[in-house]
Amino acid sequence: MPELKRLHADHAPAVLAFERANRAYFAASVPDRGDGFFDKFTDRYSALLAEQEAGICAFYVLVAEDGSVVGRFNLYDLENGTAELGYRVAQHVAGRGVATTTVRELCRLAVARHGLRTLRAGTSRENVASQRVLIKAGFVLVDPAGLDGGSGPWYQRDLVPRR
Repeated sequence: MPELKRLHADHAPAVLAFERANRAYFAASVPDRGDGFFDKFTDRYSALLAEQEAGICAFYVLVAEDGSVVGRFNLYDLENGTAELGYRVAQHVAGRGVATTTVRELCRLAVARHGLRTLRAGTSRENVASQRVLIKAGFVLVDPAGLDGGSGPWYQRDLVPRR
């Protein structure tokens, strides 16, 4: 059973392998990160760890029993009890409930570890699978057109009851 772990420096080779192996799969539903992402991966990875250390973001990887990364689950812009959720799973585990289960787990961690009350997540219009994951994980549609008429819908989940 894969385990959700907080991102650390030792995960870098497995994260890079995950991104390379799934690049074409991801590009079918979200904009491709481009060659620059891979060319400057070490610098970008260090920057992610620095953002996490500063408390700006929280990054997680879903690690299989063999040590490979099968998913990335991230909380961005942690501020005033709110954050944005982003995630991606490997093609070979997609459609098996892995993303839904892990998003639910991350929602629990968002409260327990990060003191968050609300998560928001956006998807492209074409990424129906991701929209289904969010709905199954308890998110509700709050902006069908996307921010400022953007590229897709936004969802929100209140993690703790409102007072």
